[in-house]
Amino acid sequence: MKAKPATILCIDDEEPGLLVRRALLESAGHRVLTALSGAEGVRIFRSEPVDAVIVDYWMAGQNGLAVARELKRLNRATPIIMLSAYTSLPDETIGLVDLWVQKGGESQNLLDSLERLLRKRASAAPAANHGSE
Repeated sequence: MKAKPATILCIDDEEPGLLVRRALLESAGHRVLTALSGAEGVRIFRSEPVDAVIVDYWMAGQNGLAVARELKRLNRATPIIMLSAYTSLPDETIGLVDLWVQKGGESQNLLDSLERLLRKRASAAPAANHGSE
C-alpha cells in the first residue's frame, strides 16, 4: 500500500522559483500548495493540513524568518526548510527552521532534505499532521 502524498507549502514572493519548486516536488509525488507572500502562506497554513513548509528567507513585506516564527507558533511539529543564497543558517533561525538549503542548484538537495524531515517527523509524531492546532 502506497503512503499518502505529503502536502508541502512553498512560500516565496518570486513566482518563477515557486513554479520550479512546485514542478520538482510534484514530480516526486507530493501535493504542493504555493503562496506568493508570507501572509498568504500563513493563511494557507491555518486552513490546510500541511506536512512541511519550504520558505524563502528574503521576501518583501514579511521575510522568511517572520513567517517561520508564526508557523512554529501555530504548530511546532511542522518542519520548515528555509531557502537562501546564504551558505549557512544564521543564529536567529535556531528553533524556527529545521533545515537550511542554499538556493541555486538546490533540486536534489531540497528533495533529499525534505524526505529526511518527513521521515523524521513520521517516526517522532505520526499523528501531528495538521497545519494548525
